[in-house]
Amino acid sequence: MTAQNRQLRLAKRPVGRIDDTTWEITTEPIPEPGTGEFVVRIQYVSLDPAMRGWLNDVPSYIPPVGIGEVMRAHAVGTVCASQHDSYPVGATVAGMFGACEYALSDGRLVTLVDTDLAPAPTWLGALGFPGMTAYFGITDVGRTKPGDTVLISGAAGAVGSIAGQIASLMGCRVIGIAGGPEKCSWLTEELGFDATIDYRAGSVGRALHEAAPEGIDVYFDNVGGDILNSALAVLRTHARVVLCGAISGYNATTPPPGPSRYLSLLVNRSSMTGFIIFDYLKRFPEAQAALGNWIRRGDLITREQIETGGIEAFGTTLNMLFDGANTGKLVLAM
Repeated sequence: MTAQNRQLRLAKRPVGRIDDTTWEITTEPIPEPGTGEFVVRIQYVSLDPAMRGWLNDVPSYIPPVGIGEVMRAHAVGTVCASQHDSYPVGATVAGMFGACEYALSDGRLVTLVDTDLAPAPTWLGALGFPGMTAYFGITDVGRTKPGDTVLISGAAGAVGSIAGQIASLMGCRVIGIAGGPEKCSWLTEELGFDATIDYRAGSVGRALHEAAPEGIDVYFDNVGGDILNSALAVLRTHARVVLCGAISGYNATTPPPGPSRYLSLLVNRSSMTGFIIFDYLKRFPEAQAALGNWIRRGDLITREQIETGGIEAFGTTLNMLFDGANTGKLVLAM
């Protein structure tokens, strides 16, 4: 191999919004695989809200990306050199390869991608970590059952759009919160949500009382902040709040305030539970089988917003998540 491998590395920890000074692009020779290893030519990189948290040097569920390290990222690509029997040249694979053009792997936590079932970018969305998060958040953490009223915030995003569809397939009434009429229309007209709330159009609290006058059984929270507070005000008895993310505060420079309506959990004998998808790694085949079957039958609609520009566009594309500029799964083409 004579081409070079460009990698995006963390140059400086951001305070607030990330910018060009956050990153450094380095160039190295493409790695050569040893026994039991293979090299992947990266085609698509996943952009996820959790990445912002990985840049902070604070205790969390996973160590922060170190200064000078390649940016952690889930990606999909094609094996271009291999000394691994299970990953031959030409195979399409997905894994935590990082933000780079070529990656060396020994196969740990790598998935062989079936592009006959779905295109490669879908394996970063509905069949990747976002889909797994939606599946286990709705089924296990939310303990969702037929007849429940389910509220999803960030409903037009990678996780929320899948979570809402799963709840609908389970026989629930699903309400989505999203930003803007186009996203709200997509949720109801294409994805089958029963109702939507445009958080940019007025009072979310008032709209929630109108959309769910008898309250909600499950709240799948992707945004935190004021919307979480509003959702707590409409809980039914024994409701379940699923804490998946809090994107509204990821760029905050001071700790955001906690929910002031938390006593609703006491009054309604409800629960609020956080979860991390890495705890479910051994059960991924279960979720992928269910999601894949729904996709095959046409019951689950997937959408990937694919941005171009390669590795130089990583930071700008990542910021789109915090501007609400994406619909469905945000992916960067390499």
